Amino acid sequence: MTFYVARHGQTEWNAENKVCGITDIPLTEKGIAQADELAVQVKEKNIEIIISSPMKRAVATSRIISEKWHIPMMTDDRLVEQNYGVYEGVDRNDELFLANKKNFAYRYPDGESMMQVAARVYTFLNEIKKQYDGKNVLIISHGGVCRIIKTYFNDMTNEEFFRYTLQNCKLEEYKA
Repeated sequence: MTFYVARHGQTEWNAENKVCGITDIPLTEKGIAQADELAVQVKEKNIEIIISSPMKRAVATSRIISEKWHIPMMTDDRLVEQNYGVYEGVDRNDELFLANKKNFAYRYPDGESMMQVAARVYTFLNEIKKQYDGKNVLIISHGGVCRIIKTYFNDMTNEEFFRYTLQNCKLEEYKA
């Protein structure tokens, strides 16, 4: 089984370097173009289903691919981006945000911890492995969730985890 994982296309907040978790905003024109490019990349991957976060930016990215290649698509709430609480909309280089980001078991004030996100994402991945065994699955989600997915398949040090970022509409491949 192969998992293909990609982050949604660019949003306005991505372009402005703002923290964007559960704030549900659409793709920019550049984000739509990125999704079109991602669709070309996945053409030869024999993807049998696309599973997307239900957030606008992920659904729009998924829909572009689904419609282009007639691949069935569904959403799963467990792929929603991390709730960054009080840090929603702040600059990604904000010192307090970055300090909180290094504390994996600590909840962002009014949000959730990375450990909470990992619990829901790992449960999702375990179920998908059983349900789609032997198939190629494309997951479209968010930067924080993609970071968690990477830890499911690869060991990472705390520093590697902290620094890892999957760029918009970049594709990663994992064998299960």
